[in-house]
Amino acid sequence: MTKLDEQSRQKAYALYQSDAIVRVEPGTVRGLQDIHEALFGGLYGFAGKLRGQNISKGNFRFASALYLPEILTKIEQMPEGTYEDIITKYVEMNVAHPFMEGNGRSGRIWLDLMLKKRLKKCVDWARVGKRAYLPAMERSPVNDMEIRELLRPALTERINDREVYIKGIDRSYYYEEEGNGHGG
Repeated sequence: MTKLDEQSRQKAYALYQSDAIVRVEPGTVRGLQDIHEALFGGLYGFAGKLRGQNISKGNFRFASALYLPEILTKIEQMPEGTYEDIITKYVEMNVAHPFMEGNGRSGRIWLDLMLKKRLKKCVDWARVGKRAYLPAMERSPVNDMEIRELLRPALTERINDREVYIKGIDRSYYYEEEGNGHGG
């Protein structure tokens, strides 16, 4: 893990420990920006700011920067009433990839906040393997059923459990380690 990643991970722990996380508005673009700012503020000049250039990973091009504000408005308006709705919204936000870096780490916290608010559940990320998660996310723009069914058995009602959150942060940073073929 790079020094920058370790600093960001410490900021993710602090987000929970300071209770600043309760002020984040789940399911909103502003909420995602607040999470990104909390994780990467002082580390990246673009922390919490929407990207202004096009990006891609491998052969996949994320949403065009030209249309990003309009796309994000539509994603924000997507329903969050069911588990399936929330996963669909999460997948669409991943396709939008609104930041230059840190989308995955911010997005997983954003997902958990939506699940917590709407369903009184969150993902126990320690139960989601990297070898299953990353390919499922890569395929999710075509069909989100795989990622939905991968995460479903990892749902927990331990939504205020510090251990679940901390282990989830550790797993999130593990997903993003170099050489995994998927950034974020």
